[in-house]
Amino acid sequence: MKKILSGILIAAMTAMLAAGCSGAPAETTAAPGTTEAPGTTASAETTAETTAAPETTAQTEPASADLTCDVVIIGAGGAGLTAALQAVENGAESVIVVEKRAAAGGNSIASTGGMNAAKTPNQDENEFVDAKGVEDMLENAKTNYADNAQIMALVETVEAQYKEYQASPEGYFDSVELFELDTMVGGKGINNLELVEVLAENSADSIVWLRESQGADLSSVGQFGGASVKRIHRPVNEEGKTVSVGSYLIPILSKNCESNEKIQILTETTATEIVMKDGAAAGIVAENGDGTFQINAGAVVIASGGFGANNEMVAKYQPTFDGYITTNTPGAQGDGIVMAEAVGAATVDMEQIQLHPTVYQATGALITEGLRGDGAILVNADGLRFTNEVGTRDAVSAAEFAQPGNCAYLIVDQAMADKSNVIAGYIDRGMTVQGDTYEALAEAAGIAPEAFAESMEKWNACVEAGKDEEFGRTSFVTKLETAPYYAIQVAPGVHHTMGGVKINAQAEVLDTNDQVIPGLFAAGEVTGGVHGANRLGGNAVADIVVFGRIAGASAQAYTAK
Repeated sequence: MKKILSGILIAAMTAMLAAGCSGAPAETTAAPGTTEAPGTTASAETTAETTAAPETTAQTEPASADLTCDVVIIGAGGAGLTAALQAVENGAESVIVVEKRAAAGGNSIASTGGMNAAKTPNQDENEFVDAKGVEDMLENAKTNYADNAQIMALVETVEAQYKEYQASPEGYFDSVELFELDTMVGGKGINNLELVEVLAENSADSIVWLRESQGADLSSVGQFGGASVKRIHRPVNEEGKTVSVGSYLIPILSKNCESNEKIQILTETTATEIVMKDGAAAGIVAENGDGTFQINAGAVVIASGGFGANNEMVAKYQPTFDGYITTNTPGAQGDGIVMAEAVGAATVDMEQIQLHPTVYQATGALITEGLRGDGAILVNADGLRFTNEVGTRDAVSAAEFAQPGNCAYLIVDQAMADKSNVIAGYIDRGMTVQGDTYEALAEAAGIAPEAFAESMEKWNACVEAGKDEEFGRTSFVTKLETAPYYAIQVAPGVHHTMGGVKINAQAEVLDTNDQVIPGLFAAGEVTGGVHGANRLGGNAVADIVVFGRIAGASAQAYTAK
């Protein structure tokens, strides 16, 4: 499929030329044994690997008079900031971003992992030792999705690609189609394949765009749950240690928006309504401390995030999740979805709500999946491993619920901690217990010592052999044998809402008759269809960047007609 961004860029350039333009946890509903109250919403400070969201300086005085711009964007998270930058890059002269919170960032600031992208030069820097992951994915797809024609077509393509690679193994094996296959299987086959194709096909180019256009370098490649191969791209600091993608990326995007005279960010300003004129989106109604006003615009982009922090809305679509702790920042209330529905937008997959298996229940802080990809394991209170730690999030969460106390303990060692500022942050914030021996760590964590020590020795033997007979894990990065050892008690929490506003490949919002609502675009977690029934780690950042760029480009092209 031809890349959507390329087509939009060509259309935008044509329109510009025609117009003469230039240039210790206790009990919750989710996890008995924790002290956090049911339904607690984690703050941005506790969910992010940073102490605060970046300050936004683009607005000096609250706006209260009516405003006019080319493109207005609802939400200054990753998708909204990306859309603003791409719209201006494509020729928009004025973009206004409204953000109801005091600073930009949204849920994106709390992202601890990275961004999935396929067929990048960064992947080729890694030795390909992941044949078992590819083979297992192909077998899984053929066994469980034989009646899904879209998935089986991808299987056929990937098998041919892999056979060709095996005949001449140069570089690291991955492909756009394998990325699509992983995403479709991870989403239980209900994803919108057209959107998945757009995500995968534009992922590598978006890594380049972040680096060359925005100055954000995601060059460290690792493994994440549900991925057949090493595909997640992460930032590192000056010491070469992995850092959280949200606390790295959002300040860069925010600064780039603030320094661009064509972009204005209005913080503590809440969008309340999408203005329609002659059947097309023509602006928004917003309010701040000075009152209510209207922003008239040639196009509207909704990038307001999901509804993971709105317990009432979560419970409406998934009653069994009522009262669960959430990793979401308080702004994730689903208001963009409600506003879109009010002007006739369709929604899709609203009941698909993801639990993340490794949430620190005392605060709702997300413990990144990257630790498991980098070699961490999970054990239960009996000191035993109980699942493939790099399985999909729904599978690992379900396995945790079946354990004593509905929780687990994430285990890392000092060698892992030395390579990761993220782990150092967990230690500094008092989330871990530690011990100089396996038995000492078990005593500190309240885990059965002898069984735990045996489990650790068995795991190290799996790493040595490159095979996990018991649970079928296929990624073996390092033995856990460097003292001291650390444990974090974790349990599932509401993390991502896969459902939302229905869009097409150009990020245009569709109505209940599958017709485009002119002038209305959407990107990020506010949309549905990309992730299906379960989102893979690393696909959220890919989603906000890829579809944020498309939404910004499409909105600018629409205004230039």
